[in-house]
Amino acid sequence: MTVTDQKEDVRQQFGKNASGYTVSELHAKGKDLEVLVNLIEQKDNSTLLDIATGAGHTVNVLAPYVTEAVAFDLTEEMLDQARTLIQKNKHENVSFVRGDAENMPFEEETFDIVTCRIAAHHFQDLHKFLKEVRRVLKPGGAFILIDNTAPEADSFDTFYNTIEKERDYSHVRAWKKSEWIHLIEQYGLELAAAHGFKKTFHFEDWCSRMQMTEDEKQHLSSYIKNTGQDIKTKFHIIIEEDNVSSFQGEAVILKAVKAPVI
Repeated sequence: MTVTDQKEDVRQQFGKNASGYTVSELHAKGKDLEVLVNLIEQKDNSTLLDIATGAGHTVNVLAPYVTEAVAFDLTEEMLDQARTLIQKNKHENVSFVRGDAENMPFEEETFDIVTCRIAAHHFQDLHKFLKEVRRVLKPGGAFILIDNTAPEADSFDTFYNTIEKERDYSHVRAWKKSEWIHLIEQYGLELAAAHGFKKTFHFEDWCSRMQMTEDEKQHLSSYIKNTGQDIKTKFHIIIEEDNVSSFQGEAVILKAVKAPVI
């Protein structure tokens, strides 16, 4: 698949499922949003860029703490959802821009804070993405990443990314925590904070958000049920009435700072 094809998959997938992300509990009310607020450094005249804003939950929470915010997303339908949420909450300091996280239309050193929440596993090229993050950040600015991660063990990594891809064809890869830290430091960002946390995925909601058919859900449920006991234990897979009820995944919050000019 070409890079262009992958980005079109993302646009199509999230375009048709945009409303599901507006009401998703994991996206709208995750406890990671509270941590995110605590991680930003509040100061006068600060500017925020929220990359792959989705339904706008992150920028909605952070808008009161910054002077100016940009909600940025590849998918117009997602920006429409974000715009509705922001207008409902009467935040007047947010603008909306459509574009690609790997080739952003912003000047160098524009933003004090750059955030990206539950989205980077859809990016085709993390190297381009992180180059762009560093480029648009002001010296001393903070990048805060929140995303689902794969466990460090290769077998668990393979299982998690397999079921995510089966559920959502636009999924590229959930990266390991160690991979994220390595990449962040590789692109001149200094790790300042790291928080790991567990996420419980309720199977029916998790599948329905991607509008999977009943046959697709049954196929995926069967794959999960027939996996090894070590994987069932690792992911806390719950099976009720011969169907997968829920499982537990991992996520990380990383804060990194662009070194100030000396």
